[in-house]
Amino acid sequence: MEHTEKPTTPSPETPTPSRAQRRGARNHRWRRDTVELAAVFLSVTAADLVAKVVVHGPDGPVVLAASAAALVATALFHAWWSHRHQLHGPPAPDAPAPPGAAQAAAAPVKEPLKGPLDDFEETALWRIRTTVQDSPGSLARVCTAFAERRVNIVSMQSHPLPEGTVDEFFVRAPRSFTRADLTSLVAAAGGHDIWSAPADAHDLVDGPTHVLALATRTALDAAELPVALRQLFGQCTIRQYPGGAGRAVAGVDGHVLRLPVPSGDLIELSRPQLPFTPTEFARAKALVELDALLGPRVPDVRARLTLPAGTDLTVRRADAGDKEAALAMHHRCSPDTLRKRYHGPVRDADRYLDHLLDARHGQTLAVEAADGRIVALGHLMWDDDSAEVAVLVEDAWQRRGLGLDLMRRMSALALEAGVETVYAVTQSSNTGLIATMRRLAAPLDYQVEEGTLVITAHLAEAAEQLPVPWPTRPGR
Repeated sequence: MEHTEKPTTPSPETPTPSRAQRRGARNHRWRRDTVELAAVFLSVTAADLVAKVVVHGPDGPVVLAASAAALVATALFHAWWSHRHQLHGPPAPDAPAPPGAAQAAAAPVKEPLKGPLDDFEETALWRIRTTVQDSPGSLARVCTAFAERRVNIVSMQSHPLPEGTVDEFFVRAPRSFTRADLTSLVAAAGGHDIWSAPADAHDLVDGPTHVLALATRTALDAAELPVALRQLFGQCTIRQYPGGAGRAVAGVDGHVLRLPVPSGDLIELSRPQLPFTPTEFARAKALVELDALLGPRVPDVRARLTLPAGTDLTVRRADAGDKEAALAMHHRCSPDTLRKRYHGPVRDADRYLDHLLDARHGQTLAVEAADGRIVALGHLMWDDDSAEVAVLVEDAWQRRGLGLDLMRRMSALALEAGVETVYAVTQSSNTGLIATMRRLAAPLDYQVEEGTLVITAHLAEAAEQLPVPWPTRPGR
């Protein structure tokens, strides 16, 4: 059977070379063969000359070594030049194009993402919350909207809801972006119930790590529970209702979160600017249950206080076990001293101690003499995003700097807990407390109403002048 080959039809992508191109290729190969043959003859002649010099000449070994070094140098230079030519030189005229090169050359050049952010522009950190539909692609649309405006997502968390999902972002945006710009950007991507606020580097902590750190602080000190809840949810109001578990249902009700306490009390958190989610309720409930399981606890922290006269005193945390010693100090104080401290009838002073010595309401510092007597008390009580401070110094120990030392330590403890303002409520005639607040070296605000004076200290500007509350602290 006779086999007949079909003529090959050139494809449109492979053009057929012309007769002139084929003739030029044959001439190019002939010239290359002639040059290679001449190079072989030249190499043989040079080798014969070198061999005679080495064998018959007096400097034969030197010539041989020099020739070897020249050969190595020539080879290295050739390798370097070839590599550089391949990397930086233009491709050869007959080199095949890489796959897809024709398509890439024909495709239009895409414009870069439009946005003002570059490597040198200043940025600001924002915290953004938005509710999106619980459907595929809803989160991707928000992320794409951020990317198109060069807003960088630093971290992200999701809070599932019965209908929809709350996505929380920490983003880094150009400083030219305003809250309205970010809100419009997220709304255009399908988000609603959008909330945003400036953030700082302290907020860039992994969620589970942040919760574990707050749980550790709560386990070490019962006074840390309100601080932990506030740091977990941001600015919020915390109230505890004694025996209030039956007056409201525990759970999440929009901007209010209620937590039952095993003792029968009810803790209520309210946050007007941002509704709570079931995920946040679960985290808060875990912290409250941990606090109830561990019971009352105050860390054993102490510091030595030496007076100018050489008297050594001890400053430490006080708890419910110090009630008897605190009552004894009350009985050694004059009625005027108690009245200035508690702003009411002297006979009611003793009943305040149960509340003040409960670590869940704040921190109480006691100054203890060498014989074990308590001679001064300082109270730091949490109040929303601020804290109230109060000092009581026994008459015989006044004007020795005890009140100022306690005020500075309490201010440092407040800053450590993230509270930047403290206030004292007193009477206009209490010149001793007014002078003590002034010596904090912090900006002060004064508010007088019906004979009551409220002095607010802004601690951020005095942070460097405040002492370390405790030289050593267990578990920190």
